[in-house]
Amino acid sequence: MRAHTPRVLVISNGHGEDAIGAELIRRFPRDGRVEAYPVVGSGHAYRDLCPLVGPRSHIPSQGWRHARGSVRRDLGAMLKSVAPAVRFLRDSRDVYDKVVVIGDAVGLFLSWRAGLRVSIYLDVFKTGYAHAYPALERWVIGRTCDRVFCRDDILAKSLSKVGIDAHSHGNVMMDTIPYGDYAIDRGPPERAIIALLPGSRANTPANLSMQVAALEQVEGAGEAGIHVALATGIAPGDLAAATGLAWHPPEKTSSSDMGALVGKGLTLRLVAGAMGNVLQAADFVLAQAGTATQQALGLGKPVITYNDPANRPKRMADEQALMGESRMLVDPSAHAIADAVRLLLDDPGERARRGAIGRERLGGPGTLDAVLAELFG
Repeated sequence: MRAHTPRVLVISNGHGEDAIGAELIRRFPRDGRVEAYPVVGSGHAYRDLCPLVGPRSHIPSQGWRHARGSVRRDLGAMLKSVAPAVRFLRDSRDVYDKVVVIGDAVGLFLSWRAGLRVSIYLDVFKTGYAHAYPALERWVIGRTCDRVFCRDDILAKSLSKVGIDAHSHGNVMMDTIPYGDYAIDRGPPERAIIALLPGSRANTPANLSMQVAALEQVEGAGEAGIHVALATGIAPGDLAAATGLAWHPPEKTSSSDMGALVGKGLTLRLVAGAMGNVLQAADFVLAQAGTATQQALGLGKPVITYNDPANRPKRMADEQALMGESRMLVDPSAHAIADAVRLLLDDPGERARRGAIGRERLGGPGTLDAVLAELFG
């Protein structure tokens, strides 16, 4: 029996990081004492899990920084919140036994500026295939963090070489894939299962409309099992209006069944809260999502993504350096997407080849268990 249960502060910086922090907290021991500081946004992911503390900023991108100019706009909004955040963290120095920072360098730099010692820095985004730690970031990590968990051995070794206690236990995104009450009937063995991930933001209906337009052009697509993994807050009616398909309400066979969109020779099953079920069953994925795309690749599923003209070229190049041939990055047209779908639909060997690349590049689960062991022994 523990003599003392540490009081833990979890600092996260964005929607995806909040989701990772929330999943970590769900795995805390029953007597765990924890508070969350979501630096950006509402911290909705922590609802009903633990108290929220600290001031928060609200950024224009909602954490989606693929678009051109998004970093500049977000930086302007976040600069206004630096002083309140640093004051809060400075006041927290003697309050918590353990501090966990999740995300990119924002939470890390705020903690350094406040003189707050970080027990664990969980780096969510950098990968050795596309990034290296700049000298300043390495210096701040060394001055601020007791232990770092990186996404891959390449990064962990780069920090270890300069005397930083760094480890890699897999890709933390793979620890947070949501599974739910949803069974997929594959049907005949030759029947393909296609997963659609249209995203989680305002452009979700437009993304799905483009994906549907592409599938319309592919002979045999209507015979496939097509499942759309919906993010929280996406209304089926909006998707029906954007795609020109008719929404059929669910039969309520499961809590994740959101009904179907039907028309144009296609039937799209809508699924909420069970993305993992959909991805596990899928042969390949059409994705305009961020974290979910990487989770699909980590499960060994090849992905087709169209490159929106508004995307930042540097961001897309970094992602492609990581993902390699596991993600087919195509022009933003239904015709280009349809060509990629035909390739994967007709060639199981090609699906397997690309899927293996994604599984190797993105890594597997295990990081959250390592973090829990470090926090609670």
